[in-house]
Amino acid sequence: MQRQGSNGGSAAFRVRVAGGVLLVAHLALVAWITLRPLDVPWVRPANLHPLAGIRADLALGWPEAARRIGKGLALLAPLGVLLPLAGGRLVVSPLASLARTVAAGTLIALAVELLQTGVPGQVVDIDSILLGTVGVALAHLLVVPAARVRIRRRAECRRRAALPRDEPSQGRTPTIPRVGMAP
Repeated sequence: MQRQGSNGGSAAFRVRVAGGVLLVAHLALVAWITLRPLDVPWVRPANLHPLAGIRADLALGWPEAARRIGKGLALLAPLGVLLPLAGGRLVVSPLASLARTVAAGTLIALAVELLQTGVPGQVVDIDSILLGTVGVALAHLLVVPAARVRIRRRAECRRRAALPRDEPSQGRTPTIPRVGMAP
């Protein structure tokens, strides 16, 4: 990230630190939700067939399916905003940002599912990885590009406001002082 002066650099640093703290807090919440042991008398088998769990949810009816699918989408969706926020890049290709964020979200979802194999009562579900990845992508697409445009516009307005009002933005035209004739 390019340093834009003393205030711009410290503000970018504060945004990165805040993004990192929020990211760690969200990952701790995800770990607590998904990796705590459950005391259940019966556990369903692991779902290793893509979209089989989503089809089963849809068979339960629309209200229950919307709740379950929405829960799967929402669990990792904040990563779509927090990962770019912790990265702190303002000038980046939207496609590169999306690809980087979705790849990181997919790896985090995969890590959570792999860690669940050793937790009693938790079951591996490939659809959780798919829904988590889609949730990260949707959150990123809905928030990050618009936020970056808004931040860039605000920075441009501040930059323009910092320019002196009496001089044009190209600078002052030099003038030669007039000298009178000697007697």
